[in-house]
Amino acid sequence: MSFSFELVHRSPDSAARLGRIYTPHGSIETPVFMPVGTQATVKSLTPEELIELGVRIVLGNTYHLYLRPGHEVISKLGGLHRFMHWDSPILTDSGGYQVFSLAKLRKISDEGVVFQSHLDGSTHLLTPEKAIEIQEALGSDIMMCLDECTPYPATWGDAQKSLDLSVNWAIRCKECHRTTPGALFGIVQGGMFEDLRAKGVRALTDIGFDGYALGGLSVGEPKETMLEIARLTLPLLPDRLPRYVMGVGTPEDLVELVCLGADMFDCVIPTRNARNGQLFVRTGTLNICNARHREDEKPVEANCRCYTCTHYSRAYLRHLFMAKEILAYRLNTIHNIHYFMTLMNRMRKAIREGSLVQFKEEFYAKRKTCKKGV
Repeated sequence: MSFSFELVHRSPDSAARLGRIYTPHGSIETPVFMPVGTQATVKSLTPEELIELGVRIVLGNTYHLYLRPGHEVISKLGGLHRFMHWDSPILTDSGGYQVFSLAKLRKISDEGVVFQSHLDGSTHLLTPEKAIEIQEALGSDIMMCLDECTPYPATWGDAQKSLDLSVNWAIRCKECHRTTPGALFGIVQGGMFEDLRAKGVRALTDIGFDGYALGGLSVGEPKETMLEIARLTLPLLPDRLPRYVMGVGTPEDLVELVCLGADMFDCVIPTRNARNGQLFVRTGTLNICNARHREDEKPVEANCRCYTCTHYSRAYLRHLFMAKEILAYRLNTIHNIHYFMTLMNRMRKAIREGSLVQFKEEFYAKRKTCKKGV
């Protein structure tokens, strides 16, 4: 099966939409949240557990898999799906964000970016052609163009230079993407400037991609700025193709951006926060290390059907976390991934029933009832 996107239903009370993405490894209902599997694993969980939680697509990281164990190794062993025992779709990022955020030293030019590995200091050159070569070797269902993630804050001039570089790299990515059935998405940059974002959309749609992403958001800017840029840019993207907001976000981000018409999201928040003892519930967040949970027999959240909540108390979870037991990270992650999958399911249902605005109001009302936490 080749890649395609079907627009299934439009929300009557917002810009939200229901869609279905078809890939060589199965279909995905949108709006969708993609857990991050940086090192060919969603930390602490097995593929079977992810499937049971309702996960249908994960994100793999080009930068990390290129450095270790190497895309040639993964390709020789049958590709990323076989390597990590995951039969459903995989989206891989280009590695650009990690180069700019993790590399010890880097030098950007029109050719690409020379960087030193954060692992051993070795020097590498990542070009648009190399980014596609790596992702094709991995066997990704959805690949991303190499781009430069514009930092925040940035001047208009610096954001324009970054955008122009990303567009030129996108052209080269498109030209060399020929050998696999995986889709290729373009990434819209432009910083926090409306005119540059519009310019980026025009340039990328002229090139033509299978889907489009908003990059360079959630990089330190105020939340209101991020949402405003998304509100202005998302409607400019092709209506009949997937719209992906990269690196986002919190439950509040997901609700807001779904209402603005975004289809795809990824973020480390549910897994990273789980390992830090922060659990998501409908009224906000619960810090399991708090002393008040020491003798609490209640589950993390009443009526939650996840494995963690149906078997374990807050007291036990707190004990595991304070003792730094591995099981603490697994059980916390199971709950958080379940929360995010359930949130997306509930939003898809609300879109289908024409009640997304009501859902949004109720979502925030529950949070207001418990400002001090649970």
